[in-house]
Order: sequence, then structure tokens, then C-alpha cells
Amino acid sequence: MSDAKTAGTATLTVDGQTVELPILEGTEGPKVIDVRKLYSQTGMFTYDPSYTSTASCDSALTYIDGEVGILRHGGYTIEQLAGESSFLEVCYLLLHRELPDAATLQDFEHTITYHSMIHEQMRNLYSGFRRDAHPMAVMIGVVGAMSAFYHDSTDINDPQQRLIASHRLIAKMPTIAAWAYKYSVGQPFLYPRNDLSYSENFLRMTFGVPAEEYVPSPAIVDAMDKIFILHADHEQNASTSTVRLAGSSGANPFACIAAGIATLWGPAHGGANQAVLEMLDQIGHKDNIPEFLERAKDKDDPFRLMGFGHRVYKNYDPRAGVLKKSADAVLEELGVDDDPLLELAMELEKIALEDPYFVDRKLFPNVDFYSGIILKAIGFPTSMFTVLFALARTAGWIAQWKEMIEDPDQRIGRPRQLYLGSTERNYVSPDKR
Repeated sequence: MSDAKTAGTATLTVDGQTVELPILEGTEGPKVIDVRKLYSQTGMFTYDPSYTSTASCDSALTYIDGEVGILRHGGYTIEQLAGESSFLEVCYLLLHRELPDAATLQDFEHTITYHSMIHEQMRNLYSGFRRDAHPMAVMIGVVGAMSAFYHDSTDINDPQQRLIASHRLIAKMPTIAAWAYKYSVGQPFLYPRNDLSYSENFLRMTFGVPAEEYVPSPAIVDAMDKIFILHADHEQNASTSTVRLAGSSGANPFACIAAGIATLWGPAHGGANQAVLEMLDQIGHKDNIPEFLERAKDKDDPFRLMGFGHRVYKNYDPRAGVLKKSADAVLEELGVDDDPLLELAMELEKIALEDPYFVDRKLFPNVDFYSGIILKAIGFPTSMFTVLFALARTAGWIAQWKEMIEDPDQRIGRPRQLYLGSTERNYVSPDKR
């Protein structure tokens, strides 16, 4: 699939032998050295633990420049998409690499909305879990089991089946996620409604009850949709790379997305906004903020200020500015006076943004800080934070999977290793050791 341009060659000398390696250039971002023929030419591999200096694929979906704070999908900035678009429109953009016209968008929204129910027998899967099962454990199990219920969309070689599977995953994930929450709190499941938007449906299925109508406020619906947009895709992170690697084996799309959910569950990946709330709990009261800020500046102190700075964005997280406005709107509507934790969060934001130590190091509040505050204010327990991340990221995962499957150069992933174990030795029976 690669349309990368050749931008010269890199010369590598190994044991007196010189080899020429092509330098490839994309439309944006750093150039890369093509090492695919390195082994055949030198008998050596490259060594790059965690692949942080290796481009594992080419992609036309998402572009990030962490040095200046850029995130774009299909060329559109995340600020424009979050401000002008909707989550389903962003889903379409990721799947098809172009924004739809009005009629196409309406058809796509109809398709997703009218496929949001899950197979009725899948209700039985939930009762197989312990009542106190973590919602992410439920998500992994139920999504993985979708291949047992939707046999007509598991042939990865059929473009139409790939598209149907993509639509089903995006459409049904809110229902699966909401039911995981309902099961954990012992409340009855609510079915989706076709007259509600994507985010409205999810909120109603999560917080509604049969006894009365649930009508979320526009501010909360808007914040939910923005959270989904801002988490839809983020290039080749750990979970996305997992989905691609699983997909390279020919596994069905439901199994691949379940693998992505399992990877996202790791606290180093999908648990950042939950870590923000845990940090606020640790601080306890706004009067304790100065003490904890001093601890955060001490390299010998294990305390870390969660939700500030970002591994990828060295300047600022472009998603954070978008979500701050939503956080302000939600907190204004719901109030923080009766929630000391939210009041503490707002005070921490204010003080940290004025502290020269954090300002000089560009340790600004990131998307996880604001999403954690919003989700707490809406009423989600921290166990659901990563579930919401998985719901949103499904759009990116399935688009990345689809792009990989449609790449004619795609082969099964097979990383190499630097072996450091024993060389050949002879077996000795236990009585002679």
C-alpha cells in the first residue's frame, strides 16, 4: 500500500561491508530508513525495545507531531473536528479517509443507530461473570464472543464483511459497555433507542432506569461526544499496535478488538484518567495542594502529578484545550460545591498553571486530567473510565485494522530478538546434576 517517496539512501558499514538502505519520506513527519532488506544483506537485525524508534507500518489515518502539539485525522485538526463535527462523522472519516456529505452522513448515522442492539442471547454472557467483575473484564469477554454470534462478518477477505463488522463494532460497543456497568450495579439492562444520538443512547443506557425517563442535559451530551472524538484514534500506540499485530495473523475483527481492549486495560495505557482521580484522593483537600506540588518537584519523592504533561506531546496536548471548555460547562451546570474532589481538581489546575516550575517545563493539564474530572462529575465510577476509552478507541482500532487488511504488502507480524540465554548444552539427568 505504501506510497512513500524515496528520499535518498543511508549508507551502513558493517565489518567492512557497505550496504545502501533506502530513506523513505511520508507526507509529513520524520523520514524513515527502510531496513527490510538489512538481514538479507548483512545477516543482522536492528534492536529497538518497545519499538519507540521503529515505524511498524504506513498509515493515512492519524498524524501526530508531539513537539508542537498537533493531532490530525485525515488532515483535519482535532480542534476543528471536536468543535465542528460529531463522533459518528469522525468514525466515518477514519473508516473512509474522507468526510461524508450530508446525505452520506445521514445514511451512516442510520446504519450505526439501527445496529446498536446486540444479539439477545448475548445477555446470558453477562450472568456468567461474578457480580463484582471489573467492567473491562466483561468487555473483553463479550466483544471476543461476538465472533460466535455474527458469523456473516468474520471473513476478512470479503470487503463487504469487513465493512459490516466495522459498523457492528462501532454500533454495539455503547450497548456492551453500558450493560457491563448495569450488571456491576445490579440494575436492569436498557435497550438502545433509535430516536437518540450515539452519545445520548449511551448515557441513557448507562444511567437510565425503566421506572422513569432519563434525559441528559445538552452540556453532558456534548461533553460525552467530545470525549469520544478526542479518544477515537492516536496513531500506533500499544493497543492499536496490538490490534494490527493480532489482525496480521488473519484473526477475525472481533478477536482483534478484544485484544486491543485487553491491552488498553493496562494502567500504563488506558488508566491515566483514573490515576488522576486516585491522585486527587491522595491529595485529599485543596489546602494540601502546595505540599503535594513540592513533592512532585522532588525527584526522590515517588509522588507524581498525574494528568499533567504527556509522553507524546512535549508542548501541550491539543485535546486538553478542547476538553477544558467542556469541563467548565459541565461543572458550571452540575456545580462543584457539593463535591470536594471536583473543587480540589479546579484549584489544582489553577495553581499548577501559575507555578513557574510546571509552566517552564510545559507540564500543562492533559486530556486525561479533564476527562477524569468530567466523567467524575457526570457520575461514572473510576472502573468505567477505561471502558469509555475502549468504546471511543474502537473507531480507531477498527479503522487501523481495516487499513492493514487492505494493504497488499501486509504480512504476519514477526518481531525479532537479541538472544541472551545459554548456548547449546547437553541434558543431564536429575540424579547427576
